[in-house]
Amino acid sequence: MDLRRLKYFVAVAQEQSIGRAAIRLNISQPPLTRQIMQLEEEVGAQLFIRKTKGVELTQAGELLLQEALNILSLVAQTTERIHSAGQGKIGRIDVGIFGSGIHAVPSLLLNFRNANPGINIVIHTLTRGEQIEALRQRRLTIGFHRMLDPMTDIKSELVKTEPLLVAVNKQDPLAGKKNIWLREMADRPLVLYPTSARNYIDFLTDLCRSAGFTPRVSQEVNDLVTAIALVASGFGLCIVPESATSLQLPDVVYLPVNDERAIVDLSCMYRRDDESPILKAFLDVIKNRRQDTSNS
Repeated sequence: MDLRRLKYFVAVAQEQSIGRAAIRLNISQPPLTRQIMQLEEEVGAQLFIRKTKGVELTQAGELLLQEALNILSLVAQTTERIHSAGQGKIGRIDVGIFGSGIHAVPSLLLNFRNANPGINIVIHTLTRGEQIEALRQRRLTIGFHRMLDPMTDIKSELVKTEPLLVAVNKQDPLAGKKNIWLREMADRPLVLYPTSARNYIDFLTDLCRSAGFTPRVSQEVNDLVTAIALVASGFGLCIVPESATSLQLPDVVYLPVNDERAIVDLSCMYRRDDESPILKAFLDVIKNRRQDTSNS
């Protein structure tokens, strides 16, 4: 299968338009249309449904898009590794982040880049499940998670332990407090996230129950930004890790929780069989930073 044809296919699938894809690829529409038709003939399936204002993927097209992205990513990574080896450079690290980790991880990546300027850091925004799958497919070097269940092929390294805080709308009477007891949330609606990490949501639910109440959930969403935006709009309170407080909205304040159990770990995950020096260098930065934090 022609890699160039795959790139053309991905462009059309992502743009949902032959015309926009042609502009993106800097080619004219007729040859692009021919390439797509030849690809459909090659795989023996219709990949697009032609519509008046664009195109839509068929079921076969959806499957090919997933595989094409994997193939092109692997080819790009392989090409870059070979090029780096030929140039005497160190290489590349693919990092998966999601949720509140997006706010906790950048400073760590900056430390790593400063210590290893020859390594190209490539960020992928993926859910925890997607990160695990990408690790197993060797499309990721490292991912980040909270409260991950043990797996035989994936290892973890603790990055930091964070206190939990409660995001409160400034119009809420609780906003004037310096801190909050969990039981004070008993009659308040609660926004929970991320829906892709049920064990984290279950942990928060159990934490509330241990404080004597079952949380009254108003919304469950899949990302921190949406959760805090809902707090700003008056949908309820939201329990968040400390690193999430870097997301500042005008109508939201963050209150520390008066409960020693209100803490959560952030860890990184990687393949158990990965012995690459790049991964080792990354883990060394994590361990050194954790040690510096514990000594401060």
